Formats: sequence, structure tokens, C-alpha cells
Amino acid sequence: MSDTSTDQVQASSQPTVTDRLRRLFRAPIQNIARGLIAIGIGPNTLTIGGFLVSIIPAILAAQGRFTVAGLAYLLCTPLDALDGAVARESSKVSRFGGLLDSTLDRYTEALLFGGIAYYMTQIGNKVGVVLAFAALFGSVMVSYLRARSEGLAIDNKVGLMTRVERTVLTIIGLISGYVPIVLIMLAVLAVFTQVTVIQRMWRVYHATQMDGQ
Repeated sequence: MSDTSTDQVQASSQPTVTDRLRRLFRAPIQNIARGLIAIGIGPNTLTIGGFLVSIIPAILAAQGRFTVAGLAYLLCTPLDALDGAVARESSKVSRFGGLLDSTLDRYTEALLFGGIAYYMTQIGNKVGVVLAFAALFGSVMVSYLRARSEGLAIDNKVGLMTRVERTVLTIIGLISGYVPIVLIMLAVLAVFTQVTVIQRMWRVYHATQMDGQ
């Protein structure tokens, strides 16, 4: 194996922030998942339920109640990890379940940023509207690159602004409750999601060059 190939394997095997968080909270999440399985809640039901709950912070954001929206979004976040844990613990991992989860995750982000954009229109902040849609577009593109990479059999979780970083930054920005800080949060997301897109494109380029594709 060449040095380049070795570097590629090492890069793809390095744990991401998401991987580290999953290891850190694995035990409590597994215990909660087993409890949910015991009362008959399946992974897809949990995925749909989590999405419905995530509508609440979007509505709050649309009303300009950013602090409460951020706290609500923070409370919704653990549900995103539970459906996968329930699927694994109940041996009900399925390709459809993964697709459903990814799809509703995109809707969750779209609703939240849409809520922020709506409030910005209400207060006449055109810059805020543009930044909200730019942040949403970047987030969708980051997720698209990962999905498209997986279609090419390339593990592609690299980047500065993965789902975890986007979620943490969004929560912090909203909880501040100040429009200027929310604008800064949106600007950072808008810029660094595009940086992440470039990083993932570069990852695919190197992987396909190694394969001679």
C-alpha cells in the first residue's frame, strides 16, 4: 500500500465529533433505548415523533422567542440519537429507517431556519433572511455530499461543520436571545458549511483518484 493510500485509510478511520459523543453517551442512551423497546416504541415511530417535536423550536423561532427556541431545540437533540439506538438494540436497523431519519433531519433544519427567516422578515432584517437561507442551503449541501459519497462507497464524515457542530452552534446562537448574535451564528454557518462542502469534495476527489475512477 502506498503512503497516500495509508493516509487515506487513516483519515477515514479517525473518529469524528459525532463518534466521540456516541461513545461518551453510549451507556445511558442504550439504557433509555431498552426502556423504549420494552414499552413497544420502534425506531421509526421515534424518528417521526422526534421530528414532530422539533416543529416546536421552529415555531418559537418564527415568533422571535430565540432563547426558548434554543432551549427547546436542545431538548429535542437527544431524540436524534435515540432512534438509531433503538434500531440497534431491537435489531431493527433498516435502510428505510436510515433514509427516513436523514430525510426528517433535513426537514428539521429547514423548518428551524425557515422560522428564523420568517422572523427576520417581520422585523425587516433582509440580511437576516439571506443569511438564514444561506445557512440552510449550506447545511443541505453538506448532508447531500455525505449521502452522495456513500452512494460511491466512500465514507465521508469530514469537515468543520458536520451535523453536530451545526446543531451546537445553532443552539448557542438561539439561546443568546440577541438578534445580532443570531446573525453572526447564521453567517458562520453560511460560510463554514460551504468550507465543509469543499472539504468533502476534496475527500471524494482523492478517494476516486486512488481508485482510478
